[in-house]
Amino acid sequence: MNKTLLSILKILSKENKIIGSKEIAKKLKMYGINLSERTVRYHLKILDERGLTKVYGKEGRRITDKGVKELETASTIEKVGFIINKIETLSYLSDFDLDSMKGKLILNITYIPKNKLKKALKALEIVSNSPYVMSDRILILEEDSENILVPTGHVCIGTVCSVTLNSILLKNAIPVVSKFGGVLEIREHKPYKFNAIISYDGTSLDPLEIFIRSKMTDVLGAISNGSGRILASFREIPIVCLDRVKEIYSLMQKRGFQGIIMFGEPNQPLLDIPVGIDRVGMIVVGGLNPIAAMEESNIHTYTSAISTLYDSRELVSIEEIAQKYK
Repeated sequence: MNKTLLSILKILSKENKIIGSKEIAKKLKMYGINLSERTVRYHLKILDERGLTKVYGKEGRRITDKGVKELETASTIEKVGFIINKIETLSYLSDFDLDSMKGKLILNITYIPKNKLKKALKALEIVSNSPYVMSDRILILEEDSENILVPTGHVCIGTVCSVTLNSILLKNAIPVVSKFGGVLEIREHKPYKFNAIISYDGTSLDPLEIFIRSKMTDVLGAISNGSGRILASFREIPIVCLDRVKEIYSLMQKRGFQGIIMFGEPNQPLLDIPVGIDRVGMIVVGGLNPIAAMEESNIHTYTSAISTLYDSRELVSIEEIAQKYK
């Protein structure tokens, strides 16, 4: 599918009605494509022959079911790099202030059956008391809120996304490059190596969601006996920012946040992962480690990573929530 054919299918899909070549030619300009009606009809004939559109006499065309499926497949290719764009956008939009502890944090949103909540909270408590979580504060919703819908019979759990670290550093004029998400092997309570990685700019899905679904984690094992597999990400910062980042991270820890497992050395590989010129590597815990622990406890979850911005004052400590639901 070239750009022109794909754009025509997009137009037909959005309109969801019969439209002619004249109207299609006008709408193609919105996609940066300037074609005559005659040329549009030529491309429409190609789509007709492939069964992606159907002719309705002089009225025009309409997209077929086969065309809709083709568009979905093609759109997936276009979405490669979607995650890194989402990381950068929410990092900028988050207005959380570390000093006042006010503003909107970036949350991962997870849904579980309501009857599994007590069991889920036990797993969450275990992870909240480990080094493998961003914060021990979570959001629990049993009904719809302003920007989150909760399906009947389910509970929504919001956990602090590790991209919050990017946002805090960005507010301090420190650029962060998120390289990839991966499965980090832990041995004797220390990071050992990455067993699997997926680049953020080479995927249309969040890598950590993929690893959870593939059952590649052992977060509970890493916590209980010091050997296991957790979710983590690899990020880079400029060398000149290293001391300042350590100062900010120290303040984050005082405010109840954590997340950075390890700093690298300037211009040196970190756990055999090379870094760019004049950069330092950082290994950051995955914000979905609590969700991985729930899956390991045989609780089926539906998760949307790096999902939304939410008022930090609405979050409550896991310990407090666990007491409430005992």
